[in-house]
Amino acid sequence: MSRLLLNCDIGESFGNWTMGLDAEVMPFIDCANVACGFHAGDPSIMRKTVSLALKHGVQIGAHPAYQDLQGFGRRSMAYSPEEIQDLLHYQIGALDGICRAQGARVSYVKPHGALYNDMMAKPAQLRAVMQAIAAYDASLPLMLLATRDNSAAQVMGDEYGLTLWFEAFADRAYDSHGHLVSRQLPGAVHHDADTVLQQALTIARGEPLTASDGSALVLQANTLCVHGDNASSIAAVQRIRAALTSA
Repeated sequence: MSRLLLNCDIGESFGNWTMGLDAEVMPFIDCANVACGFHAGDPSIMRKTVSLALKHGVQIGAHPAYQDLQGFGRRSMAYSPEEIQDLLHYQIGALDGICRAQGARVSYVKPHGALYNDMMAKPAQLRAVMQAIAAYDASLPLMLLATRDNSAAQVMGDEYGLTLWFEAFADRAYDSHGHLVSRQLPGAVHHDADTVLQQALTIARGEPLTASDGSALVLQANTLCVHGDNASSIAAVQRIRAALTSA
């Protein structure tokens, strides 16, 4: 069984409004994808989230997004490649500054929401993201979706000297190409705890999942995305962590 890093989108509160159970999920994850203020989070939330991650020895990742607080970064927006690079540099730099003030550094980048989906669908968008990371700090790994065939992304990553961390999801359905089924379609998100756990273990073992069309799908992943928005999701993360550790 492969050693899968557990990552979680985190630091998504804003001002007095709280989203997620960050303190409860942090002890069970390896990587915290910290919102950088454009889709969620604010400077104080970022500081508190970085402090919490350091307390638990969790790697801190920048989670940059389109500038879309109202839409939580889940709406595609028309940005030029240069503007995408500006967005990433602004957000990575902001989080990195907060990390440095606490004696730490950002250690990887995972784009959020529509930016993540768009870069997986559009090579020019992915190239802009990779150029931005390479220009900022080429030692930062880029987290992106593990699909049926990761080779094209790997070739592009090699071109920029980037390390790629391919990510899988325990609670999402996949199509035959290894892309996530749209949340607008029925069955796109798994809610049954046993189903989520089984999918996590299947991915960790390198065994085939069943895609939405019934075909077999093997994902070569380095990291598994988990969630910490409610008590049941925390329980699922605990079960996944325990199962991966014991296996």
